[in-house]
Amino acid sequence: MPDEAPVIILSEHAQAETNVKNSRFLCEAHPVQSPEEVREIIHRQKNKYPDIRHVVHAFSLGPKGAILGCSDDGEPAGTAGRPTLEVLKGSGITNILLTTTRWFGGIKLGTGGLVKAYTEVAQLCLTQAKTEELVPKTEVNFTVPYSLYEQCKLLLASLEFELAKEEFGAGVSLSGRLKTDKLEALQNQLRDLSRGTIVVGGPSVCSANAPEE
Repeated sequence: MPDEAPVIILSEHAQAETNVKNSRFLCEAHPVQSPEEVREIIHRQKNKYPDIRHVVHAFSLGPKGAILGCSDDGEPAGTAGRPTLEVLKGSGITNILLTTTRWFGGIKLGTGGLVKAYTEVAQLCLTQAKTEELVPKTEVNFTVPYSLYEQCKLLLASLEFELAKEEFGAGVSLSGRLKTDKLEALQNQLRDLSRGTIVVGGPSVCSANAPEE
């Protein structure tokens, strides 16, 4: 069975702009993780520029880019959000929101002109975008005795474990995440280190390269 194609996500903000018959189009690419974050950014963009006419958007979310959405935000139906979304779908990038802010220049572009302008500025923005492969990670927690704490920390560092929290009590409770394909190695090495007394619990797979809160 062939390997699945890698999932590509946006890694940082990017932007590009064009000017068509005195209308300015500013397209921005935003890394996003959820529909709630999409809504927050759209709201922020609408308040960011006091003199705007439209903030068109399109987004793709999820490992397979299955959560999609777009809006013309007052432009003629089908001339702005949908063309932007088609560019996004064609790129294969997910966990991304494109917002295009338009300042009207006094000259109407017509439906064909709008489709062309929104398509081209979205394409230009994506040429500036930095992306990375989505790496599935698993969240885990476990407790180690103080006698094994330093050895355990060295082991976690070797496995690129992302430590989120330490709690010191009868032992040291650790929680964090690591690449899913390293989970078995962590379990085996902790078992060997502790002669079977350390049990890794709470594994849950994360779907994105999101930083810990």
